[in-house]
Amino acid sequence: MTKYIFVTGGVVSSLGKGITAASIAVLLEKRGLRVSLQKLDPYINVDPGTMSPYQHGEVYVTEDGAETDLDLGHYERFTQAPINRYSNATTGSIYSEVIRRERAGEYLGKTVQVIPHITDQIQTAIALGAQRGTDVAICEIGGTVGDIESLPFLEAIRQFALEAGPGNACFVHLTLLPFLRASGEMKTKPTQQSVALLRSIGIQPDILVCRCEQPMEPGMAEKISLFCNVRRDDVIEECDVATTIYEVPMNLEENGLGRSLCRHLRIEDAARPDWSDWQDLVERVAHPEGELEVAVVGKYIQLHDAYKSIYEALNHAGAAWKRRVRLRKVAAEEVADRGPEACLEGTAAVLVPGGFGERGLEGKIATARWARERGIPYLGICFGMQALVIEYARDVLGLREANSSEVDPDCKDPVIDLMRDQRLVQDKGGTMRLGAFPCRILDGTLAARVYGRDMVLERHRHRWEFNNHYRQRLEEAGLRCSGIYEARDLVEIVEVEGHPFCVGVQYHPEFKSKPLAPHPLFRAFLGAALERLEGGGEEGEDEEEPSRPLGATRSLSR
Repeated sequence: MTKYIFVTGGVVSSLGKGITAASIAVLLEKRGLRVSLQKLDPYINVDPGTMSPYQHGEVYVTEDGAETDLDLGHYERFTQAPINRYSNATTGSIYSEVIRRERAGEYLGKTVQVIPHITDQIQTAIALGAQRGTDVAICEIGGTVGDIESLPFLEAIRQFALEAGPGNACFVHLTLLPFLRASGEMKTKPTQQSVALLRSIGIQPDILVCRCEQPMEPGMAEKISLFCNVRRDDVIEECDVATTIYEVPMNLEENGLGRSLCRHLRIEDAARPDWSDWQDLVERVAHPEGELEVAVVGKYIQLHDAYKSIYEALNHAGAAWKRRVRLRKVAAEEVADRGPEACLEGTAAVLVPGGFGERGLEGKIATARWARERGIPYLGICFGMQALVIEYARDVLGLREANSSEVDPDCKDPVIDLMRDQRLVQDKGGTMRLGAFPCRILDGTLAARVYGRDMVLERHRHRWEFNNHYRQRLEEAGLRCSGIYEARDLVEIVEVEGHPFCVGVQYHPEFKSKPLAPHPLFRAFLGAALERLEGGGEEGEDEEEPSRPLGATRSLSR
């Protein structure tokens, strides 16, 4: 029988429930258990696909094409758990299904209410989120205890746990212990009140995970235990980490969370955890052999979470090379206004991520030209790939009016055009080309050397594509189309011949990068940056030979 862990949050939002839930999964996987992870979000949007990145951060795309919360990125990066469309449910998706069933007459004339119909549908979603063969299903409840929109979810998990029975469900509550610098004190009262509010709706936390900026003071855990009706051993400190979020699972293990979870879930035959791989990862991050500055030129650069998976993928690759990646976040509009030299000079490599619409496009095009002409490693992702194609068509092929029909529907040379099956689409939510599609890698290309195979599966989220009408002319001019989706002859990868690393990909490789298994493209991208520095650049004169990345040969970056 699958056991369940429900993770709730209190006191304030943005405490890091996603990282805590992912860390819990790591603790259990290290004990030989199979886990699944799920996020329940209380907002009324059906999914975050139509939400502004400034509101919600990046949209994380699963293999099966679901547009989901960015916390699912943490789940997939930290663990081996299968993540799919059932791993995220929202108030909007729950109500949509209940209303669909009511319109179909499936409630047989009953009055449809929050209890039991909405809460029943939430429980159905929880059951679907627990993948087949799962030993422990971890379910994170979005929002903060006390939010009115979270109440149906909290009532649903109360009912679910009651039905599951003792030993089969565990409530983990994440709270904040604020430190008041004026008085020099850490306060437990917000945690006490958060737990009291949770208990008032029928949920008694089994374990409290206490976020704090500095270690808990002596006797504080005993006080929290007394006033919150939680055993002393189940009050777990989660102190801010100094180096990397990938320290969190090991810290929670050291503070006894793994033992507490096993005791509450009556797991007695778990394997002894081996943390050697995570210890090696943290060691690489904590003690790098040098630094690499990478410029990320984007449209939503002001919000870190808008490109969360990209930043994490860069850090994964940096750890593999034993280098700290220093990010230079540059707004694409600034490049258009001030010029690429003023914004980008001195960086080891340039990455242009995805985005939609006209704003910032000319800055991205200028960035692609600057990197291409100077031999600086360039990686364009989704819209960044399209910017590279437009730039090459204008500046090399001589098509001065080349553009994307997304930006200029009447442009003379739409080298990027709307996909044929998107032309009659009206709705915005869930209608793009979404999810994983196979890409054939052509022999003799940089992409083939990077991947080391002739077929890969990568995730997409776009409506516009490379226009094959211009393919032959662009290839003859030196822009090689090195990756193809054969079923529809779509160009997935382009690369500039003769350039150390100037690559654009229509898909999102960042979604498949893990700290212990960096994505080959990001690893090779940073490898090319290191080689350029070693080749005699001012910043690279004293560089040592880069350490070989995990699971790669030196030739992957060439």
